[in-house]
Amino acid sequence: MSKASSAGRTGRLPLSTALAFAATSLPISAVAIAVSVYLPRHYASHLGVDLALVGAAFFIVRMIDIPIDGLLGWTMDKTRTAWGRYRVWTILGAPVLMGGIFLLFMPPDGVGRGYLIFWLLVMYLGNSILTLSHVAWAATLAPHYNDRSRLFGIMTGIGVLGAASVLAIPIINEAIGASDAGNVATMGWFIFLLTPIAAALVVWRTPEKIAPEVEGHAFRLRDYGALIMRPSFARILLADLCLSLGPGWMSALYLFFFTDSRGFTTGQASILLAVYILAGFVGAPLMGRLATMVSKHRATMVATTGYSLTLVSLMAIPQGNMAIGVIPMFVAGFFAAGFNVLTRAMTADVADEVRLEQGKERAGLLYAMTVMTTKIAGAFSIGLTFFVLDKVGYIAKEGVENTPAAVHNLELAYLIGPVVFVMLGGACMIGYKLGAVRHADIRRQLDERDALYDEAPIIESVTAEAATVTPAGRT
Repeated sequence: MSKASSAGRTGRLPLSTALAFAATSLPISAVAIAVSVYLPRHYASHLGVDLALVGAAFFIVRMIDIPIDGLLGWTMDKTRTAWGRYRVWTILGAPVLMGGIFLLFMPPDGVGRGYLIFWLLVMYLGNSILTLSHVAWAATLAPHYNDRSRLFGIMTGIGVLGAASVLAIPIINEAIGASDAGNVATMGWFIFLLTPIAAALVVWRTPEKIAPEVEGHAFRLRDYGALIMRPSFARILLADLCLSLGPGWMSALYLFFFTDSRGFTTGQASILLAVYILAGFVGAPLMGRLATMVSKHRATMVATTGYSLTLVSLMAIPQGNMAIGVIPMFVAGFFAAGFNVLTRAMTADVADEVRLEQGKERAGLLYAMTVMTTKIAGAFSIGLTFFVLDKVGYIAKEGVENTPAAVHNLELAYLIGPVVFVMLGGACMIGYKLGAVRHADIRRQLDERDALYDEAPIIESVTAEAATVTPAGRT
């Protein structure tokens, strides 16, 4: 019996399949850390590109990149090939990402803003293709309410390993006496080589079924607004925006807070950040497990409350005390790992609800919208936090000794912003209706209708011989 058929009968995806499918999370998470933390500094410090030009380049690219996601999601949902719907996009996205990574992380001498903008666009296009195809494929791979929480937890946990690998590169290079300027090139080669391996593993080992469509609803431009205004999805979008702004705010002020307020060195603060990220390897699957017991929206409220209380406790860390500092950082990372796990799993439930009503697959488009909220938050988090710092009298320039009042204002900015946004994100889940019982009824109706219309094949995991295509439901 095939794994796909077995999963459909038991409602639980085999762990080996889930782990193989999660491989795409490795390069996606590695790119997120490398591009947001290390690449801008590399262009400004080591390549001599003006800091303002670097910031402008990243902002311009983000503004161009955001609407592209909607087009990609819509196109993915329309795709029907013998190799599947999302599998073929994974195959297309990997080389695009690799090209962007190679030219961005190993640039020639004398590059400027135009070079940076162009290859950032290429890199973000490849990253968007891989990200959207991955999460939309996950929605179809695990169709049942609880198994979705489990799968998205595994995907996030595996992604932590990719992020941690990038963080380890400068630590290892420093230990062996390598130049700091070589960190970005090493990261680039790591991601460049990791991407095809991860994509090949996913394509080789993961089954895919294209859901049957019924005649009727044709997507129109105004339907974007209708999707956004759906009560369940509107809550998810607003929550996702808040849950991205909160940690984004924290990240932008992180080094300032831990060096000037808590008395850590930059190296110590980096180690604490690694603890925060690595905590997600434990937190993501366990928060997914919690969602199977109390429902996804309630688990989101638990995660946001725990995260906010933990952030407040950071003020109790003694100056420069690493032994104490790792505790709240691990706990905060544990809860933060649940944010994307839960909102992405809930988006998959909404995709089922929409497909039941409209007879068409909209998972790619829905995920494009949630990814857009994350990108909007990322585009504005740095500008917003630095604006606040400037207004409260904190001076970020290297070598400046800030007054106690300015440091106190930094502490307030660091804590109040994330706590407010994250708690708002949790509050969005109050009264959320699309729970396990409602979703079970949706899946029952979908399964009954699919049995009548289903002529689509299950594209099994690709073996060493060839892709095996079997009629849906046949073992």
